Amino acid sequence: MYGFIKQSNGHVSIYSETGHGTVVKLYLPRLAADAALEIATEAAQPAPPMGNGELILVVEDDEAVLNYSTDSLLELGYRLLVAPNGHAGLDVLARNPSIRLLFTDIGLPGGMTGRQLADAARRMRPELPVLFTTGYSRNAIIHGGILDPGTHVLPKPFTYAALATKIRSLLDA
Repeated sequence: MYGFIKQSNGHVSIYSETGHGTVVKLYLPRLAADAALEIATEAAQPAPPMGNGELILVVEDDEAVLNYSTDSLLELGYRLLVAPNGHAGLDVLARNPSIRLLFTDIGLPGGMTGRQLADAARRMRPELPVLFTTGYSRNAIIHGGILDPGTHVLPKPFTYAALATKIRSLLDA
């Protein structure tokens, strides 16, 4: 069985074979925007707030998110330490009193959630700012009792500018 639909703004290709499954392909038209408009729009964006070499502990188990986060934070001028789970994060925190902020995923492997990590970290260093990240909606984690209202959360996927702004605001608070 094979289906094909063509529309003026692109087309959809559907191929289905009994016992093998179905493949759906969407072909969308390229955006033909004026290059000058794109450049002007980019130039109108304010530069993201930069770091001053502050040391941040990043605790994240997802390799893609970890790479994006660490690349962005290094580019913004921060120094980093990285841990793959909560227990390792606590060890890193205990050995490095110059860590200025904990940036952690809420869902972590190894028997300790990001919330449990933050609670343990605050027992060690009550003044330490914590920024959580998660793929769940803010309402789900707050109303689900995972985090308290007023907790700082950066939802995934996040942009470079959102990360820069949130980190800088917590460090400057």
